[in-house]
Amino acid sequence: MSKVFKGRYTAAMEGDLVVFLIGVRINKPWRVREWWRVASAMPRMLRELTADPQSGFLGAEFFISPANRAPMLVQYWRSFEDLERYARSRDHEHLPAWREFNRTTGKSGSVGIWHETYQVRAGQAEAVYGNMPSFGLAKATEHVPATGRRETARRRLGGDSEPATATTY
Repeated sequence: MSKVFKGRYTAAMEGDLVVFLIGVRINKPWRVREWWRVASAMPRMLRELTADPQSGFLGAEFFISPANRAPMLVQYWRSFEDLERYARSRDHEHLPAWREFNRTTGKSGSVGIWHETYQVRAGQAEAVYGNMPSFGLAKATEHVPATGRRETARRRLGGDSEPATATTY
């Protein structure tokens, strides 16, 4: 179990960042062979990315939407160029998996795929975590106390504001 950090924390980051959401939707749950092939490709990619600090991959969090039969990853990248280089590389796990999906599963409609990419300029992201393990953007970058210039959302985005309420934890 992950250590819970009591109190308020935030993410400290330098420079631009890319947030990449990627997921699948299992349209035909009984076609296990097809959706399992797609679902099992991502762990291999994550292991590969995590093992290569030069890839530009900063970290990821996994989520499931049971109502939509849709597992999803939120990924954090140093730049769009790093993300694109990985996606197009013939020497890494993604491109072969993508080709295999197009060749075997894409036409059947049994599995849907999607992604969204957000380029976040320096100073345009903020986060807060209360009584949480290191998570999300803070886990991918640097997990620091949300105090002083990092105490409110507006301050974390470079502005000035007083807390709306006293923090008691």
